[in-house]
Order: sequence, then structure tokens, then C-alpha cells
Amino acid sequence: MSTTDQLPQQVVAAIAAVVGTGPVALHEPSFRGNEWLYLKESLDSTFVSSVGKFVDRFEAELATYTGAKYAVAVVNGAAALHIALKLAGVTAGDEVLIPALTFVATANAVSYCGATPHFVDSSEATLGIDAAKLRDYLTFHSEQRGGYCMNRATGRVIRALVPVHTFGHPVDLDGVMAVAEEFNLVVVEDAAESLGSYYRGQHTGTFGLLGTLSFNGNKTITTGGGGAILTNHPQLARQAKHLTTTAKLPHRWEYRHDEIGYNYRMPNLNAALGCAQLEQLPDLLAAKRELFKRYQTTFELVQGVTLMAEPAQCLSNYWLQTLLLDDEQAELHDQVLVATNDAGYMTRPSWKLMHELAPFMDCPCMELTMAQSLSQRLINIPSSVNVVSAV
Repeated sequence: MSTTDQLPQQVVAAIAAVVGTGPVALHEPSFRGNEWLYLKESLDSTFVSSVGKFVDRFEAELATYTGAKYAVAVVNGAAALHIALKLAGVTAGDEVLIPALTFVATANAVSYCGATPHFVDSSEATLGIDAAKLRDYLTFHSEQRGGYCMNRATGRVIRALVPVHTFGHPVDLDGVMAVAEEFNLVVVEDAAESLGSYYRGQHTGTFGLLGTLSFNGNKTITTGGGGAILTNHPQLARQAKHLTTTAKLPHRWEYRHDEIGYNYRMPNLNAALGCAQLEQLPDLLAAKRELFKRYQTTFELVQGVTLMAEPAQCLSNYWLQTLLLDDEQAELHDQVLVATNDAGYMTRPSWKLMHELAPFMDCPCMELTMAQSLSQRLINIPSSVNVVSAV
């Protein structure tokens, strides 16, 4: 049997050496702190909906941790990105540049604004937007008109650029921000997966006009369902809180709303969970880094596959540990998925590329050679902090 034929079982053996015998989930939350205490306090207070001390506390602690001046807690990451794009000026008829290699929520949020996703290619080094390739593309396919970036083919305004920190690895933010400045694009960061990740010492989600986080059940910390908007601009923060609270004007008893708003505020119960999770974040990040190191040791012995490491001058939260098959091994992608899952280790491929999904097949896109290659070679492997203490 050739080395190539053995690769699926070698991957199984490498995972087993780190996490022990299956079944092992891809990712699951860890509740080891004050979760029960804070949830009970919220229940005892009867403030379980969108008003309560834990919402305010969670927002303040998020801002402190990330270094953003303001954080606005909402019901999920998609809602956060929707409002962030709206506050960034994205309106119906605009185009928004997003990676083709991303979770569907990124494209959906653009669509919620009545705008059109415009898909761009990714870098193998970061799994995020390839800034150099994007600059070349925009140079030939856009023009500046009246201070706006215009798509020459469609005649529409390309309003914003949304870098995604894929699986927690920071994108090339120097390159992305330079492209945005050169082509008059507003940057809204999708940092849904990268709480605890830093680019040159600065937390992801704090480089653009706005940034967004997710606290879904599979994220590094969870509030069950939840998300947040980050910004350094007080007026944007006030408007974010207003819009996500049904645009209700303050009054002791009257219900007056001055614009179309959204029922997006995070409930106090969820925020209570989030406060307890935030207290444990340093330990969770340390455990994820330890898991990466253990995987790194075992996969150094497996030819034909690379374990994704944090990019240079970055600190990754290692949300999802990720294997990248060599080009020559891409044909074994599905075989590795079958072998690992059959052995009780939950693994999964990357998302279906956005331009291949039915709702977005007619959207504009650049040449996506690397995104297509990555989608055929990426595999996420068990990444819970629970497996670190279990073995």
C-alpha cells in the first residue's frame, strides 16, 4: 500500500494520539465557571430578556477585552453584521466585497441590506482575503467616480469590504486596510470566529469602522446564541443600540419608534452566560493553543498534510484546528472525511463556496482559484478544549 493510500488512516491515527478514543465532537462548549451562578442570579432577578445588569456588564467587559471603545450585544453574529453593514452606509443596490470562502451568514447579512455580495479570492497563508490579488482585480474592474468605487461591469457602487478571520486566523489586515483606503471602501470586519485573536498586537474586529463577533454554541466562548458589534465611534455605538432595540425612543410608558428597527438585543440570560464564559477566556485560549501544539507534534509525522498555524505577527485563538492537504493529496479529501468520521472523530470540510450556492450564483466574483483549491483541501478536526483535559 502506498503512502498516498495510507493517508486517511494516518490522519485518524494522528487525531487519536491527541484526543484519545472516539466519539469526539468537532467542537463543544465548556462550562466550568460561574455559569450556573450567574444564570440563577438572572432568573432570581426576573430580568431575563433584553434588559438587565448582565447585558451592560457583558458589553463593558467585551469592550475592555478587545480594546474597542464600545461593544453592543445582539442575538447572533449575523444580526451584528447586518446592523454593522447598515451603519457603514450599505444600502440597496450597493455591492459588498466578501470572501467566497466564508460561512453563509456573511453573504446573508449583505443581502439583508438589499445589497449584492461580490466574491473575492483567499490566501493560502491566512485563509482570508488575498489583499494583493484584490488590489489587482479592483484596478482593472473598478473606477473611482465622485469619491465612490464603481464596478465597471455593473455600474453599481462597491461600498464596503468585509474581511473574515477564517477559523480564528487573522487576515492580512495591513494589506486589506491599504486596499480599502486606496479604493474608498468602508471596512467592516467579520470577526465572528476570532475572539482572542490579534494582528500585530491589536484585537481583530477593531481595525475597521465596525467589527462583529459571534457567541454561537460552537464558538470559543458562547452565550447560547449571541453576537456583538464593536466600534470606536460613539455615535455608531448609540445608533447600533437604538436600531437593535426596535428603534424605540426612551419614555416612561409610551411606545414611539423613529425608524425601522430590529428586535436584535441580547437577552440578559444569554449575557449572564457570556459573563461567566469571558472570565474563563484566557484559560480557554491557553487550552486551544496547547491542543494545537499536540496536533502539531503528531501531524509532523504525516506526509501530505499541513496543520494550519497562525500567520506571521499574529496570535490566533485556534478556534477550529484545520488540516490542509497538499495539492497532490486533494483527491483524498473525502476519503479522509469518511475515515475520520467512521472512526468516531467528527471532522468536516470547509463551507461550500458562496458563489456555488443557489441564492448567490448570479453575484459578481473575481477569479477564485485559491478559494476553490482550499475548499477541496481543508478539513477541520476536533477542536474542543474539553479534549485537552480529557487525555
